[in-house]
This record gives sequence, C-alpha cells and structure tokens, in this order.
Amino acid sequence: MPSRVTSPITPGNLAAVTESFSLAYVPGVTPGKWARIWSERLPRVPLHLLQVPPGEAEAKIRDRGADAALLRLPIDRTGLHAIPLYTENTVVVVPKDHLIAAADEVSTVDLADDVLLHPLDYTLGWEQPPGELALHRPATTGDAVELVAAGVGLLVVPQSLARLHHRRDLTYRPLTDAPESQVALSWLEEETTDLMEQFIGIVRGRTVNSTRGRQPEPAKPKAKPKPKAQPPKKPQQRGAPRRGKPRRRG
Repeated sequence: MPSRVTSPITPGNLAAVTESFSLAYVPGVTPGKWARIWSERLPRVPLHLLQVPPGEAEAKIRDRGADAALLRLPIDRTGLHAIPLYTENTVVVVPKDHLIAAADEVSTVDLADDVLLHPLDYTLGWEQPPGELALHRPATTGDAVELVAAGVGLLVVPQSLARLHHRRDLTYRPLTDAPESQVALSWLEEETTDLMEQFIGIVRGRTVNSTRGRQPEPAKPKAKPKPKAQPPKKPQQRGAPRRGKPRRRG
C-alpha cells in the first residue's frame, strides 16, 4: 500500500510531497479525465491506475492493494465508504442482422423469445431476466460478446461495456425497463487521507480554488481590543474677569 501523508497538502508544501496514490477501476469505467485533473493539481504525486476484474475491485481495497476504486454497485459496504458518481444506461448487444437492430430502443418484452447470456462477471443485479438463460455461463463479458457474434444468444450490459467490447458485426440498443448500473468511488473508512480527500474533490467537480484536503479547524475569534482609557476632561472654568483699566466712578 502506498505510504500516507501526515500533514495537509497545500500549494505551499506540495514540493515536499513524495507519496503516490493508486486507483483501481473496473472495465468500462474511464478515469482518464480525473487522472488528467490530478496531474494538473498534484504534479508531484503520481497517480497509479490499476484495471481489475469486476469481482476483484472490492477486495483490492480491503487488501490495501489500492487506495480507492471506481466500481459498480452493489457491494458489501461494511467498513467501506462509497460515493455514487453516475448511473449507466443498460443496453442489449445483438448481431447487426437481428430484428432488434431495426428498433431505436426495446423493452424486456422484446427479449422474451431470445436466449440471454449470463457471464460470471455479470454486473447487473437482475433477479428475473427476460427470455431464456443460456445453459453455459461464459467466464467474462468479453467471452459473452464473442458468443453473441457467433449467434448463441444476446447480452444485456451497461452501455460502457458494450462500447468497450465493440465489434463491427454487432450493435446495441437501449433497454428501457432493465435494471441500471451505478458507478461509485469506494475506499476504506479508516483511510480517508488527505490524498483521498483530494481525489474526492476532483470527482465531485470542485475547482482548484475550492478548499482542498481536510477542513482546517476554525480559528478562534480574536478578542476585541479594549478601548484606550480617555484622560479625564478638565472642568470648564468660568469666564475670567476682563482685564483693563477700571472705570472711574462719577
């Protein structure tokens, strides 16, 4: 596990930072934008990207093989923080000559007569998928896409995975009433470090001028200075008698 910083990271002490940050991510998730922002804001802190199979992302965090992970929910949140980031559209992958390819979008009713592939790394929590489940479960989503191309069956996945495994002989269509996949940022509860706070700020869209790292303790209000004692005012004297020559009495 990469070492941790012990003091808040600020532009003033950035030059002294030598730690690194490791981020695991599952297939279909693209951390490139956030990685670019990281390199701009923390150029002296390397960000290591680790692609992991969907079923290993949670364990990667718990084993401290990565500081955080971009993964798909649901997960066992015991001892973990998880910030949902966005929801993915669900699509069905079909051969280009399939009837579904002629539609703009489909529903689960349209899949009632089709065979659906259910890979072992399946990411959608679908208790009762439509159609008929294939007897053979391919090991990975990539293997399932190959079987779709071979005409064995269809595959329902998040749209990002359909794009990742794109083939010229296949296409995909939105599935309007299927479960959706939610991508989240997750990390150990006891490992909310300053670098972790930095990355949370990036994925949440905080600007470079926003408060970074842990919030500093509020400064105690300064005591108002006591007003200086004013010197006592001198009593006003009555008008002094006029000086001059006295008048002569008649």
